[in-house]
Amino acid sequence: MKKLDLHGIKHEDVDRVVENFVLLNEPPIDIITGNSQKMQELVLDVLNRNGIDWERWAMDGVIKIL
Repeated sequence: MKKLDLHGIKHEDVDRVVENFVLLNEPPIDIITGNSQKMQELVLDVLNRNGIDWERWAMDGVIKIL
């Protein structure tokens, strides 16, 4: 399973990085946001805009695309 860890990525770069990752990789994939509410909102904006189904896993800070 491929993983994208957003620790260290600036908020202004999240849109481009996440969109490229989800469009260039086949599910299942994980996006590790950490506990930042802002980071999670930015990621979910990208996923929702692209019509990508996602779910939060048992762990906080991880969004799964199955």
